[in-house]
Amino acid sequence: MRWLFWTSANDKDDECKCNKTASSNSDDKPSTLLGSKKDWNSLTNATNWSHFLEPQNLIPTVLLTSGILFAARIHRKYLRRIPEATNISPSYLRQRSILGKVTSVGDGDNFRIYHTPGGILAGWGWLRKVPTSKKELKNNTIHVRIAGIDAPELAHFGRPAQPFGQEAHTWLTNRLTGLRIRAHVYRPDQYSRVVATVYAYRFLFFPQDIGLQMIREGLATVYEAKSGAEFGGAAREKKYRDAEALAKKKGKGLWKTKESSTWESPREFKSRMSAEDKETGTS
Repeated sequence: MRWLFWTSANDKDDECKCNKTASSNSDDKPSTLLGSKKDWNSLTNATNWSHFLEPQNLIPTVLLTSGILFAARIHRKYLRRIPEATNISPSYLRQRSILGKVTSVGDGDNFRIYHTPGGILAGWGWLRKVPTSKKELKNNTIHVRIAGIDAPELAHFGRPAQPFGQEAHTWLTNRLTGLRIRAHVYRPDQYSRVVATVYAYRFLFFPQDIGLQMIREGLATVYEAKSGAEFGGAAREKKYRDAEALAKKKGKGLWKTKESSTWESPREFKSRMSAEDKETGTS
């Protein structure tokens, strides 16, 4: 009589019969355990791991893994949306720019954008929509302060408006609202804004420096604070100062009344208002 679990490469019929006999004989526990052990060993030995190292399998695996890691890195570095100015990484400052759509203008020299990383190529405007409701935009916009300029003040916090404050606000609102801009970011300020040179595209390949244009129109002066002035470089500061000198010479915008005894620059106006607030608080 043949041994129950004896198999031969030339005797497949006997192997099948033995397997059937082993499975049907539930009382023969030692034979069942031995059969299970043989089946497990055969399954383990059947896996040939060496084929994973073959070039036709290894190369596609490496390429796929590398592609996934590269795509994740690109998304994290270039396509991840920044909700607010306080979320901007220090690695951005003075190194990179932010593309976004202007959602509101607060004053003559600051506004808010909804960050749209990748722009049109990433689907913004045709596959992905920029929110418009206040609820959706809350805590989802970057507050930008235009670098290098100081615009006349609007009325707020009980203070009166400065001459040409409304004109500056209207110009900036008409020029930027709903437009995609690029902001070259430099640093945060004390009001949770990011100071940046702002470019808007009048045409596809002709960006316009918004701060420089406001100075040319006489709707802003060069920023003259004792500390914290930011231009993004000496060359841009010179360009701004030259534009201011020309606007002053032509008497454009707020420079029309320069000879008046009551004329004040935006910096002088804010300094006077701050002094009056202190006096009021002291009394």
